[in-house]
Amino acid sequence: MSLKSLFHWSYIFPILSLIYYTLGVADDSPLLAVLGGALLISSVLGAVHHAEVVAHKVGEPFGTIILAIAITVLEVGLIVSLMVAGGKETHTLARDTVFAAVMLILNGILGACLLVGGIKFKEQFFARTSGNMALISLVAIVVMTLILPNYTTSELSATFSKTQLIFFSIASLIIYSTFLMVQTVRHRNYFLPENDDQPHAEPPSNFESIMSLIFLIICLGVVVFLAKALSPQIEKMVHNFGAPQALVGVIIAAVVLLPEGMAAIKAARRNQFQTSLNLALGSAIASIGLTIPCVSVVAIIYDFPFVLGLDIKSMVLLALSLYTVMLSLNRGKTNILYGVVLLVNLFAYIFTVIVP
Repeated sequence: MSLKSLFHWSYIFPILSLIYYTLGVADDSPLLAVLGGALLISSVLGAVHHAEVVAHKVGEPFGTIILAIAITVLEVGLIVSLMVAGGKETHTLARDTVFAAVMLILNGILGACLLVGGIKFKEQFFARTSGNMALISLVAIVVMTLILPNYTTSELSATFSKTQLIFFSIASLIIYSTFLMVQTVRHRNYFLPENDDQPHAEPPSNFESIMSLIFLIICLGVVVFLAKALSPQIEKMVHNFGAPQALVGVIIAAVVLLPEGMAAIKAARRNQFQTSLNLALGSAIASIGLTIPCVSVVAIIYDFPFVLGLDIKSMVLLALSLYTVMLSLNRGKTNILYGVVLLVNLFAYIFTVIVP
């Protein structure tokens, strides 16, 4: 690793973000808030870049797992920071963010990959079994955490009691842990790209991998602290535009998932749809299977009201998205129509968030 590479943007911007936060310049000034937002996004991009370097070192499918967990840590950090700063007014933030992440992944990332791959290759092939395993895990966690709270009777609103919250958090962790075990040990071959005949760059050196691991941790910490510092400005901006509070969750999910979405689309352009699928569905399962338990712990400790149940409109859109994805992945090959339908679903979701 040369000295020149240490001046790469992924090393410089996290340091600048740390300085910005340390100096405490995140005040009511619009220009400083914009600067803080830019540094926050650059730190997110830096975190995913360093996660990609580490992932390249360890190989598939561990690489996509590292990316998914890094994304989830960012998501949890942002949610918890905003919940702690916002208090009881943010009682739906975790639900809105997790739901937004699932919708953006299923419709946005998968839809874009299907569209890009369909345009360039007409059809792309993948292991149907891997998609089925991921979707079974995802549907189980989604129903237990986002739909079931509407129909329990221990609490009046769409929430779990503390006992129920603990039980379903453990259930989510068990499902996600089992999925990880299947993906990495028992049936690892299901998740490996079959047509991986593209030229690859040399794996990074041990020193470069260690540096990326260190800066990955730095980036994750910077994102969490900056998000907490900028949370009043984010909520004020949404309020000034007259947008509903649920848009905050969409913004968080979009910022966190943007780099991973770019990585999945790049894989689809290389005719490696299996990698795109691993990234998308693995991230969706990690997003809900890890975020809900982590935020539940914070909610119990700080005694936050923690609403999980979706409204009817959101449940209809979620069911539509899951059903469309299941039909799109049930043949082991793709085409452009699936991508177009999923992207239309995405725009319908975003439109109904802004115009409820």
